[in-house]
Amino acid sequence: MPRFFRRFAEGVFDLEDLKFRTDELAQFLDAAAARYEFKTKKLIAVGYSNGANIAASLILLHPHYLAAAVLFRAIVPFAPDIIRDFSNLSIFIGAGNQDPMVPRDQAQELAAIFESGGADVSLTWHRGGHELGEDDIAAAKGWLSEDRVRKRVAA
Repeated sequence: MPRFFRRFAEGVFDLEDLKFRTDELAQFLDAAAARYEFKTKKLIAVGYSNGANIAASLILLHPHYLAAAVLFRAIVPFAPDIIRDFSNLSIFIGAGNQDPMVPRDQAQELAAIFESGGADVSLTWHRGGHELGEDDIAAAKGWLSEDRVRKRVAA
């Protein structure tokens, strides 16, 4: 299956390639923001599985590009060398209670990393596994409509 970055096995990434691809994504966002005249700090990343992993990597390396993120079934893409300032970010993590690909501790660790940098993090649990469910969509929709999230995006 195509990925945004190279991996060796399920959940085992080529860290050099992941960071390279994350930097490419940041450069793309810069170019798109200049071309279409928008502020990256108002962006909300939404990703599922691999897409959530590249979005999490973007936050870890370049937190100033986003206002918020919705990450479904994300893992910790890499252990950050430093914890950056995530205080301007709202992050929704949708994890699966019975996910065979993303263990519970991965979702909890990712939330803890973001929280340690000051992010406003909401971790919710889908009743099933790695699949995206209606409860995920409802939870993310509710989270996006919360005043604290809307204010961060509008700032």
